[in-house]
Order: sequence, then structure tokens, then C-alpha cells
Amino acid sequence: MAKMVDITRKPDVARRATATGEILLRPATIRAIRAGHIEKGDPVRTAEVAALQAMKRVWEALPHAHPIPITAASADFVVRRDRVVATCSVSATYKTGVEMEALYGVAVALLTVWDMVKSLEKDDAGQYPRTRIAGVRVVSKEKGAARRVRANGS
Repeated sequence: MAKMVDITRKPDVARRATATGEILLRPATIRAIRAGHIEKGDPVRTAEVAALQAMKRVWEALPHAHPIPITAASADFVVRRDRVVATCSVSATYKTGVEMEALYGVAVALLTVWDMVKSLEKDDAGQYPRTRIAGVRVVSKEKGAARRVRANGS
């Protein structure tokens, strides 16, 4: 029998998590992104909105995730020569961590970029030989006092 973990008795604690990942693309696709020549629109701005929406709705996609009252979220992007790097951060004061929200934000952001540039990434056979999402990972996770210490600069 599947069931969610009971967090009823856990105290609310300040929490923050940051995740990152990247999508590797052809240099010509990166040039088209920078020049604003993507038929579907701006993949980075669209991925930013998609990431923010995703972070707020993790509990609807992951069966064991709890709805979390997110107090802050951000999605940042760096466009490099052959890739777009996405970094998402999430904060909440709650009973459980927010790393899944940050990871999900990154994953959805990168999938959004892929969807928007796929016509430029396909080869003659309709495949994606060079395109790949890589390195999706949690880069930091803070809980309670550790966060307060960092915020005070101590």
C-alpha cells in the first residue's frame, strides 16, 4: 500500500534549495536564441515562466510530494556557446524540504527550451543527435539555523 509520509508533527522550519542543469544545443541554435529568431518565441523567457509554474505545482506531478506554501522562487538562465544553463531556487517555511520543487523547476525549464528549439536541433532523420539535458542536480539545501547563519553573514 502506497502512502504519503505523515509530516503532521514536524515543526515548520525555514528551508531553501537551489538546483541547476543544462541543455546542450547546436551553436547555430544558440545563435538563433540570441538573435531572437526562434519561431515559437523567446525560449529563455518562456522557460522562466514554465519553471515558476512548475515549482508551485510539484505536488500535482510527484505522487509523494506535499503541497508546500512557497514563499519565494526564482529561475535564472545563462546562455553559453553550446548550452543553456538553468538554475532554480525555492524558499518556504514548512515541515518538509523544497529540493524537489527546485529540481522540477529546472527540469521543466530545460524541457521548455527543448520544445521551443526542437525544429533547429533535428537532423535529416528527425532525430536529436546532439541535444541533451544533463547535470540536473541539487547544488544547495538549507534548513533552519543554517539559513539564518548565512543570512547574517556569520
